[in-house]
Amino acid sequence: MNGSSFGGDADTGTSGDHHPHQPVLYHEVLDALAPVSGRDYLDGTLGAGGHAEGILKASAPQGRLLGLDLDPEALAISRQRLLPFEARIHIQQASYRLAPDILHELGWDAVHGILLDLGVSSMQVDRPHRGFSFAEEGPLDMRFNPQMGFTAADLVNRLSEEELADVIWQFGEERYSRRIARTIVAARPIHTTDELATLIRNSLPRYGGHIHPATRTFQALRIATNKELETLETSLPGLVNCLEPGGRIVIISFHSLEDRIVKQFFRKESKDCICPPEQPVCTCGHKASLKVLTRKPVTPSKKEVQENPRSRSARLRIAEKITKA
Repeated sequence: MNGSSFGGDADTGTSGDHHPHQPVLYHEVLDALAPVSGRDYLDGTLGAGGHAEGILKASAPQGRLLGLDLDPEALAISRQRLLPFEARIHIQQASYRLAPDILHELGWDAVHGILLDLGVSSMQVDRPHRGFSFAEEGPLDMRFNPQMGFTAADLVNRLSEEELADVIWQFGEERYSRRIARTIVAARPIHTTDELATLIRNSLPRYGGHIHPATRTFQALRIATNKELETLETSLPGLVNCLEPGGRIVIISFHSLEDRIVKQFFRKESKDCICPPEQPVCTCGHKASLKVLTRKPVTPSKKEVQENPRSRSARLRIAEKITKA
C-alpha cells in the first residue's frame, strides 16, 4: 500500500474537457465484462463515464446501462460524454449501495455485469475546492457528494484525540497516528488542506520516502468522511443478488483495505460451507453464489503505469454468478 488511492478516470482533465483520457484498466474491464447487446449493466461508480462508454459501445445496439455516482461534477461530465447513448443509459446521483432499489424502480430484473471503480478520481484530486489534495490549498472537505454529510474538517475539529488517532491508524495505516492526532488537537481549529498538511509535515521526523508525510492521514480522513469501506462491505451482498446467472462483478480497488474486503467476500461466496474448519458437520447452510475468476488480482501493464503513474496501485478482481442447477 502506497498511501494513495486514485479511482475513476485516473487521467481525467478539467471540467471543460468533454473527452477525458482512458480510465484505469479499461481493456481489462471490458474483457472481464464481455458486454453484449440485449443485456443490462451497472456502473456503480460512473465518474467521467470512461468505462461506461466502452460498455455501451460494446453492447450496441440494445445493451442498457445504469450509471450511479455521488459526485455531481463527475455526473455533469459523464452526462455530456454519454449523450450519444442517452436512449440506452439511466444516470442517477446515488451511491451504489442503493443499486438494488434503483434497479427495482426501473423494472430491471437483473444485470449481466457490475463494475465498481473504487477510490477517488484525479478529477476530484486535481480540483482544490474539493479538498482531497494538499497540492493546492483548499477547504478541508473531501466529500464525494459536497451537498450532504459531514466534512473532513468536521472530523478533524470535533473528534477526540483518541478517536482521531484511531481513524488515522485504521484507514490510513499511519504508524505516527497518535502523534499526528495529538498535534492536530493542539492546533485546532483547522480549516484548509494546506494548514493540515503543513501541520503534519512539521510534526513528524524527517524520513526518506516518495510520498508526502500527510498522504496517509488525508487518505484516512477521506475514507472516514465518505464511509467508503463500510459502504463497500455492506453493499456487496446486495449487488451480487442483482446479478443474473453467468453475470460478472468486476471491482477495481486502489489500496489494501478495499482489496482485502473484496477478496474475502469473493472467497466466502465461492464456498458452499463457511463453518469453522474444526467443525465436523456443516450447520451454516451457506451455498456458493460466485465463482472467482481471478486467483490473483489483475494489475496495470508496465505501459499503462508509464503513461499514467496514478494507476500503479490498481487491483482488479472478477467473480461470476453461479448458474443454479
